[in-house]
Amino acid sequence: MYDIVIIGAGTAGLSAAIYGVRAGKKTLVLDGAFYGGQIVNTQVVENYPGIKSVSGFDFVYGLYTQATELGAEYKNEKVVGINKLEDGIEVVSENGKYMAKTVILAMGGSNKKLGIDREVELTGRGVSYCATCDGAFYKGKDVAVIGGGNTAVDDAIVLSGYCNKVYLIHRRDTFRAQEVLVERAKSKDNIEFIMDSTVSKFLGNDKVEGIEIQNIKTGENFSLDVAGVFVAVGVQPATDIVKELVKIDDNGYIVADESCKTTVPGIFVAGDVRTKEVRQLVTAAADGAVAAIAATQYIDASM
Repeated sequence: MYDIVIIGAGTAGLSAAIYGVRAGKKTLVLDGAFYGGQIVNTQVVENYPGIKSVSGFDFVYGLYTQATELGAEYKNEKVVGINKLEDGIEVVSENGKYMAKTVILAMGGSNKKLGIDREVELTGRGVSYCATCDGAFYKGKDVAVIGGGNTAVDDAIVLSGYCNKVYLIHRRDTFRAQEVLVERAKSKDNIEFIMDSTVSKFLGNDKVEGIEIQNIKTGENFSLDVAGVFVAVGVQPATDIVKELVKIDDNGYIVADESCKTTVPGIFVAGDVRTKEVRQLVTAAADGAVAAIAATQYIDASM
């Protein structure tokens, strides 16, 4: 019987683990992927208070080592189900079952797809969702980045260091990304902005050789010769395993306020998977702390 089982080893999950074990609770973290979450693919983090600059990997590695050295257990196992029982909460992974007094949901999400023909077929053959992972494969070539948030603009900046030309394509006339990132992208001679536009088609047979683009205001269609397309249009919350257990909103996020309490007693939520306005590293860490403290109080109140 664990006091706290945390599902997800991103910033929120690992922060919760740190607070859980510091409160003296037996804590287990489960994640079917490599620990770190989305931020592990970010080249430079410059907006976390107290840390001037750090790579995404180094940031999460610090969280991971801090949590495990304090005594949190980490297992690389995908969770496939959660059941609320009379004597606790059963967490079912691909490798086994674990009983918990409380559970913290910190699953984050997965990259959203564009939803156009041949996207899945060409993934790994010119279509990518990780500029940090795959950018070096396109050294000296022309590529496109699709999106308007922090990830898209940061991807364009990363790729400008490898590629001959980077087209940054956004469906609106302004970016959602932080202004400091947009200005940095504008300072790069090999980044070109294509606004009010969407990608309608991938060109090429066995691999990406170009894209068709439509200007959504004028209706104009044109094509670009690119060897790679990096998709950064948002994240889909990973809530499938709990959609019949806790309340989910229309966009797939777990309903909870700043207390991080879900609609089921003993089950808490932290990070990007929660309903909230701001999804940043600092708010994920804050959620982790709040959720772990709430879980600790719940356990202590039940004793």
